[in-house]
Amino acid sequence: MKDLQTVPLRPPEDVMRLSRMGAAFPTRLSFLPTLMRVLRDDNVQVQRPIWDMDAEGLGHAVYTLTMGGYQYALVAVTTSIRDEERSDRVIAEAWDAAFVLYDGIPDAAERARIVRDAPRQEAARFTERDLVLSRANKSIRVFTHVVNALRNTVEFDRQLLQSTGYLMRTTAVYGNGKFGIADRARIAMRPGLSGPFMAEMLTVWLIRGFTHDLVAHVGGRPLPRSMRRGIGVGNATGLGMAPFLVSHPHLLHAWHLARETALMRVRSIAELGDDRRLLMCALADKAASHLRQWNVADPIAQERIEKLRSEWQTLQAQVRAGALLEPYPIDRLIHQSRRMSLDFQEMLVSFAIEPFGDLVDDLVDRMATDVDAAIDLTMSVAELRAALARDWSWAVSLDFDMPDQSARFWYVSEDKLEPRLGDRRQQASGAFESPLDIARQIKALADDLKDARCSLAEFLRVCPEHRSAVRRVQTLIDAPYAEIRDNLIAETCRPIDMLRSKLAFFGATRFDPKSDLWTRITLAQGAPLFDELERADDMWCPVFEAS
Repeated sequence: MKDLQTVPLRPPEDVMRLSRMGAAFPTRLSFLPTLMRVLRDDNVQVQRPIWDMDAEGLGHAVYTLTMGGYQYALVAVTTSIRDEERSDRVIAEAWDAAFVLYDGIPDAAERARIVRDAPRQEAARFTERDLVLSRANKSIRVFTHVVNALRNTVEFDRQLLQSTGYLMRTTAVYGNGKFGIADRARIAMRPGLSGPFMAEMLTVWLIRGFTHDLVAHVGGRPLPRSMRRGIGVGNATGLGMAPFLVSHPHLLHAWHLARETALMRVRSIAELGDDRRLLMCALADKAASHLRQWNVADPIAQERIEKLRSEWQTLQAQVRAGALLEPYPIDRLIHQSRRMSLDFQEMLVSFAIEPFGDLVDDLVDRMATDVDAAIDLTMSVAELRAALARDWSWAVSLDFDMPDQSARFWYVSEDKLEPRLGDRRQQASGAFESPLDIARQIKALADDLKDARCSLAEFLRVCPEHRSAVRRVQTLIDAPYAEIRDNLIAETCRPIDMLRSKLAFFGATRFDPKSDLWTRITLAQGAPLFDELERADDMWCPVFEAS
């Protein structure tokens, strides 16, 4: 459909602030829900041709499927590790399970290679037939409880299962050439995997099904179907994910533009039919149930959740009182939400988009991009100054002589080659600092550009240190959602806001921050089981069923 500009897009200066990004929720355009619809539409059938496990669940298994005319296999390998080896940290060297998403169906020799090498993760090397590499640890408390309940035919601790939401949590899901696995170019044009992170999401969904099978094998009988639906895959995510949003500005723009365009379309609906109103009423109630089941240990995060619950009750009351009967009902709700918390505003966005797949699902085709912008040397210095004034006032106005504005620095650790965030007052950044100081780079460019009376080419010949900043300024002209509009080296920067934004696009739920630097989440909770892909449109705000 054509994008009718009845209602404008939300301005990027609001959308791309860390405080709002850190309140993001998944939508039906997120990658996991999108993948479920792809699998459903392609009538994908998951098979398990190999299950070579001992009584304690140690061994390997293979799951296979055909999607878009291509065959894929997940090889899962389980090993015995000591309790003290079980860690969410990237420095861990042993895991309960390791996984490879394989391009094709592995023969005996390839299976043997993967069974040998997958548990070693980065200590091993992989091939271009290996599309994704992952590892996971059991939630020992939950896994042991479920096994004992299955073996002894006793009641499950539903509160434990509900509050955790998974049997295993991944600590890494690697794609795109890591440790020798396939580059994205190998699958970028394939049906089903062409969208961003589709191979990784397929891996996570298959891992989730494997965890259900593993606990059933060790416990001697399967979990009830309704309980399996409510059990996803946990994930522990830290700083390694954050720089991606800075180093891929065009992708960041594409994701946000798709979501904001979806919101614009549904806000432009003048009148809702009866079926759509009934669906939205049901979704509002489901969201309330989801919020009641979401609790975290962090007191600040829990306070935000409790406030959101209260605000959501207000929305439910509005919906019951006939708010959806008003002209342009969704636009009215969005306008009214401005006096509420950012968490409520962003959950309302997700809620507003969810019932309108027929209006918005085509936007997922716009969320992948391979743009690699070059500097436009034909731009005049005056035009560059104008772009800085129009798009970058938030950065140009910062005073980097103030210690709090440059208190942090990003770098890559030598041991694990993973991003880290240092304190400039306690550590020497030196030549090891990563160039995530975008605001400071822009400020320096603006300062040096003030008195320039030459061509842009001449300016960059004399000041080549500004090439990266010039490229970013030019990028933002045509991609307004490409930049996080906050200072990423300020003392007040909370990287967890960046993590939540990206994880919401993945389809993550139950955000459980452990600090400003890392969080636990749940993926694929409420997703269809292998044999019920017809439920692909029933993932939003998953609720753990009591029976």
